Amino acid sequence: MAKLEVNNLSISFRTTSGAVRAVRDISFKLEEGETLAIAGESGSGKSVTTRAVMGILAGNAMVDGGEIIYDGKDLLKIPEEEFHNLRGHRLAMVFQDPLSALNPTMRIGRQLTEAMLLNNKERRRDGRESFNKMLKILREKMTAAGGIENVDGKIKEFDDFVKIAVKQEFDYEEAKEAVVEAMDCLDEMESALVKHDDKSMDEICDRLLKAMKGIYNPYTVPSQTPEIKALLDKFRELRTVYSISTIKLPSPVLETIARARGKKLLSSAELRTEAEAAHKSLKEILNGILAAEEPNFFCIGYMSLKGQDPDPSKESVPSINQRARKMLDDGFMLSFRKDVEKALAFSEQESLTRKNAAVQALKTALPAFEKNSLEKGETKAALKASAAAVEASIDPLQLDKDSQTYVYRSSMKSLLERYFKSFTQNPKEQKRFKKETDKFNKDTAKGKTPPSVIPMNLIDEEAARKDIDRIASRLKTKLEDQIAAGSQGRYDERAVEMIDYLKARASDYAFRLSKGMARHRAIELMKEVGIPEPHKRYRQYSFEFSGGMRQRIVIAIALSANPDILICDEPTTALDVTIQAQILELINRLKKERKLSVIFITHDLGVVANMADKIAIMYAGKIVEYGTADDVFYDPRHPYTWALLSSMPDLETKEKLEAIPGTPPDMILPPKGDAFAARNRYAMEIDFEQQPPAFQISDTHWAATWLLHPNAPKQEPPAIVRERIERMQKEQAQREQAAKTEGGAEA
Repeated sequence: MAKLEVNNLSISFRTTSGAVRAVRDISFKLEEGETLAIAGESGSGKSVTTRAVMGILAGNAMVDGGEIIYDGKDLLKIPEEEFHNLRGHRLAMVFQDPLSALNPTMRIGRQLTEAMLLNNKERRRDGRESFNKMLKILREKMTAAGGIENVDGKIKEFDDFVKIAVKQEFDYEEAKEAVVEAMDCLDEMESALVKHDDKSMDEICDRLLKAMKGIYNPYTVPSQTPEIKALLDKFRELRTVYSISTIKLPSPVLETIARARGKKLLSSAELRTEAEAAHKSLKEILNGILAAEEPNFFCIGYMSLKGQDPDPSKESVPSINQRARKMLDDGFMLSFRKDVEKALAFSEQESLTRKNAAVQALKTALPAFEKNSLEKGETKAALKASAAAVEASIDPLQLDKDSQTYVYRSSMKSLLERYFKSFTQNPKEQKRFKKETDKFNKDTAKGKTPPSVIPMNLIDEEAARKDIDRIASRLKTKLEDQIAAGSQGRYDERAVEMIDYLKARASDYAFRLSKGMARHRAIELMKEVGIPEPHKRYRQYSFEFSGGMRQRIVIAIALSANPDILICDEPTTALDVTIQAQILELINRLKKERKLSVIFITHDLGVVANMADKIAIMYAGKIVEYGTADDVFYDPRHPYTWALLSSMPDLETKEKLEAIPGTPPDMILPPKGDAFAARNRYAMEIDFEQQPPAFQISDTHWAATWLLHPNAPKQEPPAIVRERIERMQKEQAQREQAAKTEGGAEA
């Protein structure tokens, strides 16, 4: 399933010299759990593309056309407030220079926790809105489906016990946060004991005692058990003794102070022995709490609603969970799930029926969009009618959103506005250009050296018209295919998915992240990204870190909200080769562990050889070759891809590396034909006259080069590329043979 779709995206920038065409009509998809590498020289449009995805384009940027579709929304058309909720929360970015991405005046710990706390606030609000919205739709569809008794009562009962469960889960999580915070203190204490840092022990003991006040909950620690109470008394005593021991006074004076407080002054060795024993005992207890089976509050909330609250002090949590699940299933959930299945089936059939109406509406609208010269009133009416029918055909209970239907209205509206704007803006621009050109020629004739004339920034109304027709036709075909496919079925599975979705959204708004828990998560994230001594590093500033460590911190900040998509904009460029390898390995590991979808920007194909699933080669704002990693590395077809591979360092290559001749073109006036033609030793006459289309090589691989035309002369890649491909294929075959041999030996 595609997590992100970019369709026909074009972006330019206003400058005093004219509009720079940075991105020109590019399209690609990012699948779930996939790494897409976008490679090319500086200025090819890689970073501009990803900044458009993140909604952080410069103020002089102009989106000339296209769509960026994520979660049923076109990111180019949503308001900044909505984008703010996505940015960092669902979409995260790691920048090229980590130092510029970090605040030099804030401690690293605060920068990590600040991001978490802000994202938690947004997640809670989104969770509540999503839960209430979906529950309302479910009630409407259950009512409309018919044959379900007391729909309002069932929905209210579900809502009531979920609210109870949310409150119970929140109280439990608060107690768990306190336990985790106490564990952090014990970790710091362990480090201080190893280093014989008596001065820190006083402050650590104080924080530990404060954290321990919040651990009490029926499902963590039912009450102050004698064992915990005795340990806390011991830590209070140790805190006092440490406080006295660190005072710089003669020992007799300190002993007098200790006796006055009812304490015995201990030597450093004695203090350490007692602290280590108390530390070990408390850590075992807290580890036991964290390792225990978690209560299933979704089920327990139903027990509480029915006035049968369980008592964890008399019954184990696994037993409570089992009993609560049976009570919920028998009393409510099995019946409710059947009702949800009916609602899903009804909603899907209703959607299929309305898809027929949407197809008819699109057929009626298409003649208005297919004309060589569009009429404003006619197209406006056609869009209004067809968009209403398309939006009515959406199944609101379908959790996997069909992006094309969701963004049809906004995309068409934007394109129509652009098309009709061309008839007022283009004449003005042409008039301005003629006036300035006449003045330039007149001044030049007088021997003056006037500033150059800014080129015309014209709207391509023909391209906009074709896009309008394409979007409407594409959607009609897609709806027809869905109608032909018929019902998805799987209503039992989808009912479980719907209830799980509601549970997840309820948990989102239940969980309030405290500063203590944020601190713990920050330290755990620092461990995850390979930061040594995280407790110490937590209090340091960014200038105290090396380049590699700073980049790890930036990655940790990006991951703090557990995003769906991670964009890495040349994150290893400023690092040495050894650290580059570590960061790439880290990103690859995190992608697999967290099931991230990754866009990786690079100018060095060697960097992504072992981590990219798909590769898009960009040049002068266009994707010139696209395919799987194997396609691009083992069967490259575009001369620019050959040039990039030829310039890639390799320890085993015997051929001399080849630099790419010339420089990228001026994108204020893009070349008429293939933008790479002037630097391409294989260029033909047609390359300077017409842009090549995308020639399909396989189901996963295409390239935009006239060399793939049937009538073009056959050209082989450079010797350095052929030699490298042969060697890589040989090494791959050897690895596969070794794997087979090893597998046979084990068998």
